[in-house]
Order: sequence, then structure tokens, then C-alpha cells
Amino acid sequence: MDVAGRQVRISNPDKVVFPETGHTKLDLIRYYQAVAGGALRGVAGRPMILKRFVRGIQEEAFFQKRAPAKRPDWIEVAELRYRSGLSAAEVVVNDLAQLVWVVNLGCVDLNPHPVRAGDLAHPDELRIDLDPLPGVPWTDVLATAQVARAVLEEHGLAAWPKTSGSRGFHVYAAIRPQWPFAQVRKAAEAVAREVERRAPDLATARWWKEERHGVFVDFNQNAYDRTVASAYSVRAVADARVSTPLTWAEVPKCRPEAFTVDTVPKRYAEIGDPWEDMELSPGGLDSLLELSESLGPAPKPPKGHGHRQQTMPLIEVARARHKEEALTALDHWKSRHPEAAALLEPADVLVDGMRGRSSVWYRIRINLQHVPEAQRPRQEELEVDYDPWEGVDWEAVARRRGDAPPDE
Repeated sequence: MDVAGRQVRISNPDKVVFPETGHTKLDLIRYYQAVAGGALRGVAGRPMILKRFVRGIQEEAFFQKRAPAKRPDWIEVAELRYRSGLSAAEVVVNDLAQLVWVVNLGCVDLNPHPVRAGDLAHPDELRIDLDPLPGVPWTDVLATAQVARAVLEEHGLAAWPKTSGSRGFHVYAAIRPQWPFAQVRKAAEAVAREVERRAPDLATARWWKEERHGVFVDFNQNAYDRTVASAYSVRAVADARVSTPLTWAEVPKCRPEAFTVDTVPKRYAEIGDPWEDMELSPGGLDSLLELSESLGPAPKPPKGHGHRQQTMPLIEVARARHKEEALTALDHWKSRHPEAAALLEPADVLVDGMRGRSSVWYRIRINLQHVPEAQRPRQEELEVDYDPWEGVDWEAVARRRGDAPPDE
């Protein structure tokens, strides 16, 4: 395929990536070509992790930090160092040919870091990820986004909204690249805590999942090694939704299912990119960092013997390599404990996507807070007990960590 003056080889263009809609790899590439300006704005100059769905979205992706060794000489990279002590030359996309090459590898969404290749120590974006707990209505997510907007604007930052393409919502702010990751994360945590303070019935900034309610204002996406699906990224959900930039006037009536691979190109052709001017007015973090100081330390749970003390009656059900396997284990547990299962609220089932060596694995825990104490099942042997770290040489990892980035 001739793209931006380069020949890009497309392997298996007819491979179905989205079984429910029938969209193929070539359809995905055509989509990114149609929204190229906006998609490139979201990733240009930023190192990215490759999240590869090599067999389509019906199977788990694997995460690849290092750019493939066999790559065209026009693929750019930037060297990032991680807490493990290792480093990785990650792909940096700057033009459409490079973007198409990445999609050909099996990437559905694009996951760039909040830094530019020229300065890997100082983010130029602050990212707020609004993550609703199960059962939380979409209207609550949008209401929380408006509170986050108000907090950012009152502290001198322009707020830029977009759907996440999944269940949540993103609010970004362009910032001057003058603060290290730790300070950017601190500023984002201040936003989250202030949103919780203003709308305690809607939102939470609590770190521990079992203590949350409503919409979690996730500030940790601003940590050193975190990435977020960028603007115009297609997400790995059944109907091929897109993480779509919006205007604030559109937010109150927006519906995530309205923005898909099929609908967003037409929207883009008609109205352009609502985020086109985002980089023209970067702000500073001094005001948010002052807010952080005024809020004081975030509340922490009490410590037990060497670990934090649980504040909720939690049991663990499964650790599984694949989500479907974990949910099957949950169903089996419910079938053995029908009385307790009937008393659970949607948010009492905690499905945790955990980061493994190169992919996500899944842990399921159950909060028994709504089950009378006398009826609570005890912790049992796990239904499935997957060990993602089997075979890891932890002594070698510890030795490498002596060369970790100073911020972390």
C-alpha cells in the first residue's frame, strides 16, 4: 500500500478483527487513513506501547514495549527506561505510513506515553480517566466529567473531553513540559480528590478498589509507565467503538455507542477535529500543586502485620490468564454459594485486570459487605490459580532495579 510516499506491506488484509461487525484489518487501516490528522495529533512524537491483537479482539492482546527488531529503516524509536531496570526502544509515530505500519502489526488502539521523544522526563499532557464501577449510569460519568472540567479550569487549565471508547470517559489538559512525572501525578491526584470533595455521591478518588463507589477518577494514568488510548483510537469492543474527541457542548447528550469505525470518519469529514487547537494553549501545574498541599495527605487504610489492613470483607475467587476463564470461575463460585451471590451488588464483584509480563491477567475478588456476617462464605482454594510470574528470576530483577528512573 502506498502511504505518505512510502510502501507499507499489509499482511492478511482480509483478516477479521471484529467478529461481531465483520470489520477486517484493511477496514481498520482505512478508518485510520480517514481520520489521519486527528489520530496523528494524538500520537505524534510520542513513544507508544504496542498492544497487539494478532488473532483479533476475541483473544487477549499482548503488550510489546520494544519495537520489532525487523522493521523498516523509516520507523522511529525512543529509548525508555523502566523501574525493572530494563530499557526499551519504543515506536514513535510521526506520519501516516508509520501509523499504518503499527496497525498492520495487530494494534487496534494506539497507546502513547504523555511525553515527547525529545523530552522523556517531562509530560506535556495531564490525563484524567473516569472509570465507572459496574451498575453506574452513563449520566453519572458525564456529570463527573463536568466537575473535573470545572476543577481544571479553575486552576488555569483548559479541559478537553473525549469518550474512552469503552465504559468510561477521558478529560485531558495540555501542560507545559516543566514538571516531572511525580509532580504531574500529584497534580492529577489533586484533581481527583477535589472532584470527590465536590461530588461525593458521584465520584471517588479512593485508591483501593473495594472502597470505591460511583465513578473512579483515575489519576494514576499519569504515572511514569502508564499509557492511555489516544484520540481516535479504535477500541477492542464488539461494536468497534472509537475514543472520540468532543466539544463540551456535545458532552451532555453524547452516547459512547454512537462513535464507531463506521460513523466517526463521516463526523470527522463534516466537523473536523474538536481537539485541533489543544496544543496551542498549554497550562501550568502550580495552582493544582498548591491545591494538593492544601488538601493534605490522601487518606490511607490502616496497616496490619506488614500489609495494609483490609477495611472490607473481601475474598478472592480466581486468578486466570483469560477474562472468560475468570468469569467462568466466578459463575461456578456463585452456583456453590447462591444465597450469598443473591445479595451482591454489581460493584461488589471486583474484576481486576492485572499487568503481567507481556499481557493482562485477571483476578476476581468479592466484597461481602452486603452479605450478613453469619452468611459470608469463607476464603476457599481459588477456582483458578494462575501464576503470571512463574519462572521469573526475582534476584535478577532486584539487581536491575538499581538503575530505575529517579522519579519512581
